[in-house]
Amino acid sequence: MAPITPEPLLSVQNLSKSFGGASVIEDCSLEVAKGEMLALLGPSGCGKTTLLRIIAGLEQADHGEIHIAGSLVDGNGTSVRPEDRNVGMVFQDWALFPHLDVAGNVGYGVPRRQRPVEVAKTLELVNLPEMQDRIPDTLSGGQQQRVALARALAPKPTVLLLDEPFSNLDSALRRDIRTEVRQLLRDTAMTAVFVTHDREEALVLGDRVAVMDAGRIMQTGSPAEIYQNPATPWVAAFVGAVSMYPGVATGEVAETDFGPVPLLKPAHGSVEVVVRPEAVTLRAGDGDDEHTVEHFEYRGPDAMVTVANAVGVRLRALARGLTSFAPGDRVSPAYTGPPAVAFETPESN
Repeated sequence: MAPITPEPLLSVQNLSKSFGGASVIEDCSLEVAKGEMLALLGPSGCGKTTLLRIIAGLEQADHGEIHIAGSLVDGNGTSVRPEDRNVGMVFQDWALFPHLDVAGNVGYGVPRRQRPVEVAKTLELVNLPEMQDRIPDTLSGGQQQRVALARALAPKPTVLLLDEPFSNLDSALRRDIRTEVRQLLRDTAMTAVFVTHDREEALVLGDRVAVMDAGRIMQTGSPAEIYQNPATPWVAAFVGAVSMYPGVATGEVAETDFGPVPLLKPAHGSVEVVVRPEAVTLRAGDGDDEHTVEHFEYRGPDAMVTVANAVGVRLRALARGLTSFAPGDRVSPAYTGPPAVAFETPESN
């Protein structure tokens, strides 16, 4: 007997939305399990924030359905008000009430009788136990972000939605805060969907990642699956540095001008191989057929090196440690990574 698959806590089915005749969301579907954190990753303008707002009830879909905890909240003539969906939202600009102190902000959506206890508990949870009487403008960016998170968590939502929650923080604080938030959501077993255009953020924080472009979900999977087995060349390039390198596939191997590349899935004929920089090793050249270094970008623990073959096809490699090359150096690249994905080119059909 097959195991019973639990019903997703959040289910979005065939959602579409247009503004002024222009399609913004087109036939989008996704599911989020209880306690799971889904990263909705895509470039600016792809529709990801609109999708989040529709889930929250701040916009209404033209077509499709949304179920939260098994209940229909949008679709088939149903449109549950935002305040009745039991969804928490953290906005990009945090949207704190400037005239209320921290306690007033955090307790805003909590029943009056429960406010003192829930505010104290939630502020303890976000490491701001002594900040109840402070006004938002007197807080640092990181503290304001925590208050916004506390306000969303205090009413005990079924699903938490976060729209670019770290974008207003500097890079160092951003890394620290996102680690804290990820641990907090794990500790509370919170089901969450967060929007981001930052691929590193999505891969670090998401249990799964849904990659979106031009109003469509292009691929959904674990961070490793999205990175190592992209569904399209566009997804491959969007989620990480990559060289789409030409080769000829004969089943489980693609032959390139810098040697064989094992393939994750069999392919045949002319292909473009998804080659990640960390999968390429460089050594000083000793023959006539090596590549030439075009760019060397030192980044501390490693360096990004761009090389080109005799006809100008570029390949990116990650040089680690004290390895150093200069433009004009002749080098021999070799593939030393795991099996790669290859996309057949039109000439191979």
